[in-house]
Amino acid sequence: MTDLLARRGNPRRRLRELLAGTDPVIAPGVYDAMSARLVEQAGFPAAYMSGFAVTASLLGRPDIGLLTMTEMVTAARRIVSAVSVPVIADADTGYGNAINVIRTVQEYEAAGVAGIHIEDQVAPKRCGHMAGKQVIPAQVMVDRVKAAVAARQDPDFVLIARTDAVAPEGLDAALDRVLRYRDAGADLLFLDALPSRQDIDTVAARLSGEQVLFSWGEGGLTPPTTIDQLRDAGFRVVIFPVAALLASVTAVRELLARVAADGTPITAFDQMRLPRLDEFFDLVGMSEITELAKQFPDG
Repeated sequence: MTDLLARRGNPRRRLRELLAGTDPVIAPGVYDAMSARLVEQAGFPAAYMSGFAVTASLLGRPDIGLLTMTEMVTAARRIVSAVSVPVIADADTGYGNAINVIRTVQEYEAAGVAGIHIEDQVAPKRCGHMAGKQVIPAQVMVDRVKAAVAARQDPDFVLIARTDAVAPEGLDAALDRVLRYRDAGADLLFLDALPSRQDIDTVAARLSGEQVLFSWGEGGLTPPTTIDQLRDAGFRVVIFPVAALLASVTAVRELLARVAADGTPITAFDQMRLPRLDEFFDLVGMSEITELAKQFPDG
């Protein structure tokens, strides 16, 4: 049976099983269906749909809250439809008040994602590694988390509460916030843009025994940390939000520079190891289509 017709199992239950394990769940960032397929083909157990990367991909603009909930859900639905691994999606601030959060949860859940995170920034939000972030009162976020829990239909749907309070309020305040969000029903806790290794260690110690997500924040405020260090610290999910996006920017820049210099991409195929079309057809599942055509000749 081909992937197009095969049962995908239950990605949400699979994510819950992964979270109950001993190793961190590694979820590279994706921004479209193709990048998600590459993550799955590389053997990773989950994918993370980054709002930063989706905004750059769809609009060519920075992550400052320009995309609507509908646009993000549509992107999530395309990504989910392309892979069988669980997809964790960025849901920004929940796109409004607690009532808006209810619809946000319903729409993301209907799109098939395994979980979402919502954050406590003032709208319009901005990338967690940008200066000038502001956060809403903690109680307002508590109410939004409670609304998200109430809106959830599938108990396996994972709700992640993110705080961006480290920069504007300090680490202690941010830790107090996420513990309140846990008490409101969040499954995982997420402190974004930790600026030092000492802060990472403090989070690991203060939240020992909690389910905590770590964002690697490639090239941003958070210092590079090895997976062994994160495993020893007890982080349950590790995301790499923008590495794939940055790699694609580098590759396209190099290709275009070669075309500008040579007049054609002739040197790029060997020097950049670009896939030939037959290899690319395999990547996007042409063999599945061929098998389906045999089963259904009218196709």
